[in-house]
Amino acid sequence: MSFEFRDTDVYKLSKVFYTDIKGKLKEEGADRFITDQLRRASLSISLNIAEGYGRFHKADKRNFYVTARASVYECVAALDILYGGSIPESTFKTAEELAKMLSGLIKVFSG
Repeated sequence: MSFEFRDTDVYKLSKVFYTDIKGKLKEEGADRFITDQLRRASLSISLNIAEGYGRFHKADKRNFYVTARASVYECVAALDILYGGSIPESTFKTAEELAKMLSGLIKVFSG
């Protein structure tokens, strides 16, 4: 059995985003609560993409992609709080691209 989701651009980008977040959290001396939440939310993106890919029904796939997209937004909010409104540009761009890609998947599996 092959796990094709591993070859998708959205999954690959979600892994890059998670690695970026992990690296940033090592740099910060931030509140443990916000860093734990950010770590979980950033991991949730990849996991929900994989789980959605493994579903058979359009509505199921869509729900997991919606959850993954919501986790991207959660990460942006946590980063905004962590960095006092000045999220590093590369991290913001990656989050923005992930949200766009997931929105595209949501549209494909709507209806």
